Amino acid sequence: MSAGDKLFGRLLNRHPPPPPESQEAQRVHSFGLQMQLDAAGRVIQMSGPLRHLLSRQNPGTQAPHLLDFLLPQSSLVVEGAPADWQGQTLDLDFYSLNGPPLYLRGWVQPLADTWLLQMLDIGDLLLERRQSRNREQCQVLAMQIAEQLRLCSLTRLPEVLGAQLQSLAQRFQVPCIALALLDEQGQGWQIHQHYAALDAPQLWQNGQRLGTGLDSLSGSAPQHLTLREHPRLQDTFGNTDGFAVPYHDAQGVVAWLLCGFFTAPHHAPDVTERDWLQITAALASPLLERLREHRHHLQLEHLESLQALLGTGWWEVFSDSNEVQLAPSLVTTLNLGTSRLSVQDWLDQVYPADREELRIHLQDLMDSGMPLLSCVRLYRPDDGPEPVWYRLQGQVLGVGKNRRLVGFMLDISDIKNQQQSAADAHARLDNLIASSPAVIYVQRYVEGTLQPVFFSDSLLPLLGWTLADCTPGTLVERVHPDDRPQYFERTRQLLREGSVRARYRLRDNRGDYHWLLDEAKLLRDDLGLPVEAVGLWLDVTDATLATEQVRQSEERYRILVEDSPAMICRYLPDLTLTFGNRPLATYLELAPEQLPGVNLGSWMSAEQRGAFTQRLNRLTPELPVSTAEINLQLPGREHAWWVWSDRGLFDEQGRLLEIQAVGRDNTEVRRSQQQLTQSAKMATLGEMATGLAHEINQPLNVMHMAIVNVLKRLNNGDVQVDYLIDKLTRIDSQVQRAARVVDHMRVFGRRSEIEQQPFNPAQAIEGTLSLLAEDMRGKGVDLRISEIAFEVQVRGYVDQLEQVLINLMVNARDALLEKREKHPGFKPWIALYAERDKQSVRLWVEDNGGGIDPRLLERIFEPFFTTKPVGVGTGLGLSVSYGIVENMGGKLSVRNSTEGARFCIELPIVLAD
Repeated sequence: MSAGDKLFGRLLNRHPPPPPESQEAQRVHSFGLQMQLDAAGRVIQMSGPLRHLLSRQNPGTQAPHLLDFLLPQSSLVVEGAPADWQGQTLDLDFYSLNGPPLYLRGWVQPLADTWLLQMLDIGDLLLERRQSRNREQCQVLAMQIAEQLRLCSLTRLPEVLGAQLQSLAQRFQVPCIALALLDEQGQGWQIHQHYAALDAPQLWQNGQRLGTGLDSLSGSAPQHLTLREHPRLQDTFGNTDGFAVPYHDAQGVVAWLLCGFFTAPHHAPDVTERDWLQITAALASPLLERLREHRHHLQLEHLESLQALLGTGWWEVFSDSNEVQLAPSLVTTLNLGTSRLSVQDWLDQVYPADREELRIHLQDLMDSGMPLLSCVRLYRPDDGPEPVWYRLQGQVLGVGKNRRLVGFMLDISDIKNQQQSAADAHARLDNLIASSPAVIYVQRYVEGTLQPVFFSDSLLPLLGWTLADCTPGTLVERVHPDDRPQYFERTRQLLREGSVRARYRLRDNRGDYHWLLDEAKLLRDDLGLPVEAVGLWLDVTDATLATEQVRQSEERYRILVEDSPAMICRYLPDLTLTFGNRPLATYLELAPEQLPGVNLGSWMSAEQRGAFTQRLNRLTPELPVSTAEINLQLPGREHAWWVWSDRGLFDEQGRLLEIQAVGRDNTEVRRSQQQLTQSAKMATLGEMATGLAHEINQPLNVMHMAIVNVLKRLNNGDVQVDYLIDKLTRIDSQVQRAARVVDHMRVFGRRSEIEQQPFNPAQAIEGTLSLLAEDMRGKGVDLRISEIAFEVQVRGYVDQLEQVLINLMVNARDALLEKREKHPGFKPWIALYAERDKQSVRLWVEDNGGGIDPRLLERIFEPFFTTKPVGVGTGLGLSVSYGIVENMGGKLSVRNSTEGARFCIELPIVLAD
């Protein structure tokens, strides 16, 4: 046995064969095993060297049957009696004492009254046959793997390789299998593809670097690895044993097939080292071939892309034929029909001014081998105004017959154009410096001072100076006396901090001063020492004067705003104040600096704040102004009313950014209006006194008559309980009637609420009728009342609307009674009804009194205007009524109908949220 066979046998846990036995022992062993059987197949006697290796399943039986020595699969071969087995070759598997079964082949022959079963050991023959079959299967498997990897596309190569690794893992029961290749630098191993069974741990990942641990494995045979033998491989196989198969080519070992949690002798004892090497080669060889081919194609693509992007390519001149061969990329770039053309045709592509120079350099290369280096322009009229520049380099390779003239062409148009652009930019910069309104200067640092060494040409037209007029001493004298301390500080700051920005005045040659903005930066050398200062003077006289005017204007504006008696402020759409003048702060009992951040809505009720915000939301860039009266609830004080004007400020998209507002205190006017309204209300009650007295006297009379009747019955002794109950019930109803009148008079006579509230107009109609209905009917006026058949809400004061209705109905009553005195047969009536649309509700009060003189219609709502006799009317009823309706956002109007006057109260409807 060779040393290599011993190594492979050790790696696969195969034990070497026993030493050769003597010829006598071989002669005895050649008999194998003999069994003497009776007619029923029971073993009478055994002989031969193999009898000591047999194991019997039923050792307690005295005459064991042959089946007791056989494996179950061999029981079918020897069914029946030994006489049935005669003339057949029997392949039987026996239980053995050392574990693996004995594979024997034999035959049976008669021996006297018994049968003799003679058998030989065929285990080695079966092993060789099994290994041969496995070898053929591994060869077929390797051919299939290689064919799959060679035929698949590059995009599917990882998928196919993974499928092949999975197939190998499932075939040989490998929990973790991977293929490791050298990394791109060739300095370490890297997992290229791996597969792990579902119940196996993740030993590797694609792209995982393994370092150089596998380099410690010597030889090209498969390696059964343990951490004890190779402790450096712990990073590769973790804490478990593994199996590694190398693949090598002309460059050495270039791939490894790694099997984790796997021992080949135990899991695949019939697969030889050669089979493992063949399988690994079937995986690695086509894979590496495809990868190298792919990298080669990528390199070619990168080279072609680089040449195309740079506009470059190689060329070669054949001196014997005076022709030149161009790279395909150059042929495409230069729009040539062929890649091989004459040298003259090649030179014709060059701009005429550069053509002769290139021809001479090319001739020197061909004659003396002088290297060629030239920058030329291509003659391409269709490329536009900017020329196409190429850099040509060439050299001679080889000598004698192997002499070649090769080189390359590189598109340097961008570089040349940038150089030209830079030159143009420098020219424009020089022109800009010369024509700039700013004066650019340079001051050299000399012994702790800055001495002017350069001024741009704009110095002369600006100040009328030259460089000779700008010595350090002369320059200081031209600085305004008030600005000289600032000028000296400017120089110190420049030397100290390296940059400065200052503003001062300089006198020109005419004696006028100019405000100059001086910006300078100090340049230092590598040691940090000052070298020179570069800066500019910019004439900002106009801007400075304008700024001063703006400052004075702002001061005047500030004084105007602060001293204004009006309240002026600015606030955000959420009512947060950003500014407020002193009158506003004084009114709110705050300091002016406390106003920013205060919310104006904090002094409003929820309804007031909602109405205020809704009004602001209606502001638009086209209608930015809105005016309204707002009510504030100041803590510790009575309610205040302001007349408030807002103006919205909007951005370009029309969004409201801020509101400017001006307001004045309207509290006294508002209170005067309330007092006037209350006075008018009390006057109305005074005018209604007679009717109200009648309204109260009538239930009193009824109660008096009821009491008289009860007393008479009591005096006569004729007292009936039912009669008393009836009279008492009538007295109670009359008491309630009088109480309702008095109670409503009390409600009607009190002051109105501070804030307007939503209410149904039907409440005002009901209260009006409770005060006037009986009086009207008692005086013979027919009331035609239509119930409101819809639910609607308006905002205002229900008692004030009731006051308006009373004024209108009392005026109509007086006119009707006056007309009846003149015409006794006249039948007066007053109608009260309502109607509505989507926006408003209208209450109509109409009579048949003949109407109002058209000449008086325009003055009917004026204060103190009345048609009644002197001392009868105040002339405030309709005027106050008009103000009440207007304050509720509505309108009170009048016109004549066919029979009389027709008043209309129109109020806006409060929409539900």
